[in-house]
Amino acid sequence: MSERLRRLPYENLGTTEGSSPMGGVFFDTPRFANSVPFFRFQRFGRVLAILAGSGVMLAVPKPVAGGIPTLGRPETAIGWVAISLLAGSGQSAVASSSPHTPETTLTFPVAMLTIGHGEVRTDSDHKLVVVMVGLPARGKSYIVKKLKRYLSWLGFQTKIFNVGDRRRLAGSADEYETAGEDLQRVGRKDSGEAPCSGCSSPGADAQTAECAQCETRHSSAFFDPDNKKARQIREQVALEVFEDLLRWLQAGGQIAIHDATNSTIERRHALISRLKCETDVNLMFVESICTDRDIINRNIKLKTHSPDYVGIDPEVAEADFRARLRNYERAYRSVGAAEEKLDVQYCKIIDVGKKVIAYNIQGFLESQVVFYLMNMNLEPRVIYITRHGESEDNAAGRIGGDASLSANGSKYARALARFIDRRRLEFAVEVEEYNRLVAQTICSTASSTPGTCSEAEGAVSPDSAADALRLEQSLLRRRVQPGFEVWTSMLKRTMETAEFFDAQRYRIKNIRSLNEIYAGKCEGMTYQEIAQKFPDEFEARQLDKFYYRYPGIGGESYADVVMRLQQVIVELERIRHSVLLVTHRAMARTLLAYLMDIPTTHMPSMELPLGYIYACEPRPFGNFLRVWRYDPLRDDFVEIDAPSTLKIRYPQVSLPTATSAPPLPSPAETAYSAKN
Repeated sequence: MSERLRRLPYENLGTTEGSSPMGGVFFDTPRFANSVPFFRFQRFGRVLAILAGSGVMLAVPKPVAGGIPTLGRPETAIGWVAISLLAGSGQSAVASSSPHTPETTLTFPVAMLTIGHGEVRTDSDHKLVVVMVGLPARGKSYIVKKLKRYLSWLGFQTKIFNVGDRRRLAGSADEYETAGEDLQRVGRKDSGEAPCSGCSSPGADAQTAECAQCETRHSSAFFDPDNKKARQIREQVALEVFEDLLRWLQAGGQIAIHDATNSTIERRHALISRLKCETDVNLMFVESICTDRDIINRNIKLKTHSPDYVGIDPEVAEADFRARLRNYERAYRSVGAAEEKLDVQYCKIIDVGKKVIAYNIQGFLESQVVFYLMNMNLEPRVIYITRHGESEDNAAGRIGGDASLSANGSKYARALARFIDRRRLEFAVEVEEYNRLVAQTICSTASSTPGTCSEAEGAVSPDSAADALRLEQSLLRRRVQPGFEVWTSMLKRTMETAEFFDAQRYRIKNIRSLNEIYAGKCEGMTYQEIAQKFPDEFEARQLDKFYYRYPGIGGESYADVVMRLQQVIVELERIRHSVLLVTHRAMARTLLAYLMDIPTTHMPSMELPLGYIYACEPRPFGNFLRVWRYDPLRDDFVEIDAPSTLKIRYPQVSLPTATSAPPLPSPAETAYSAKN
């Protein structure tokens, strides 16, 4: 194996002195990054510490309007973070000249370093336990899944520990028979068969015979706060899951999420007391509060399809869940003064981010959690991702560069504008029809089923015809927003792909963070030329595409790309309308890896050829993906099977010889064709 493939310890950081495109002295960090999450900051932080300790002054370019210089090439995330901190610069909005004269060109700042004891470092050595708090049907699991996806994408080892899953496996009816009414037999509803005569279901006539086919379930009585035996079981299960969580952290995990209601002060104090025995583990409560009856009722409908109610009549399941919810409300106590007395960090998310209350947030990881949660919303929207049309460099098989579109690329650009115009109208109709159906379903039960909103959350039961009408009108108003944005990179091939969108109907923005991964010395070369001129680099990239950084000043890795796309991801979570991102292959891979929860180890090997549109629609249980492929013969897009599209390709590693050619992508992998 090449000597360049060896990981470099922090103590032996090598630097290469050269001229920076911004002027002054540039210190290029080693080609390979350590696999520890946030290796970038730890490595470059050590360089800064060395410079600071030796009295060396790092030259900084002369500030421009807004504080950030405009560069002709994408800046390296590491170098720019350091220079931004030293220069005291922040975010800028730089005017851009493009065919549509976009409203703004965005350069997202990245500053994720903390300084302590004379050394620039991160808090990534500390571990974090996020404990969820809140009543059922308040979106805790939705928040947990999104948070886990985001933190994993950033590079943190993150895992969810769900107490409900353990509770459902806690034991049989015989084991907990002494709990009294905590367990009941709930009958399955088998399609096409008569109801089982041996079942006793909440809301149905009790039966007397036994039925071997029915499963034991925890009915609403199991969650009665007056049921001491059941309460003891619930507390025991929650603490057992917490112990599993701590063991996982001790084994190398970084962020663990305790997914449960944790709705009583006693439960939360027990978790706090247990965590005092652990060192370098921080605790943070995240409470989800919802006062929006529309959201609560929709969540209750979704709960009837949870593992607790598989095969149960939906009406029976809903009645039981509402009874369970009333039991929880009797014992529910919001996070507040009791936790503040113990100086515990917490964050309250009210109505899915409309209001956020944060207390005593101190650590780096905690601040990342709060910042991300502040930007959530439930508005119906679609995130479209596509690569630019074929460029002249694509046709020649060259990577990087700033070439214009080819004739095929311009043809694709026109078809893309027509397709988005059509899909925009279709999605608006889909949203309106969905909201109408939801409103009718909820209103049909509003008069017969009492509401379940807690007084502690300031809600009132929808028990009148006026409330039902208001509910329907509120849901019908939740249509797709009139705004629609088109985001491109600052490179010509993406801006030219967006030329055919009507600037009066679309807000077009050029974002430097969406620029293609910068290949350093390999810019403008074909893969075959790279294999012949830099065989060690070619081999190294095949072995570790995620952490490999292209040689030369400004060369980037996929890990660097993740960092400069972080603020783009947060902005995608914040906006309340649909958006189309016209970008590049590495950017599309990184964005889809976040949206579809694809491991970063698989991200660089995703096959994303030109001519495809990936549409991610946020749903309660994750993002729903649809894919369209451009057909040049029809000059239109055809929807194809989404799961089979995101293929992971694992290339064979071999160096070029005099008689064999290296494994290189064919032209068909870099450009669309009629047979794709």
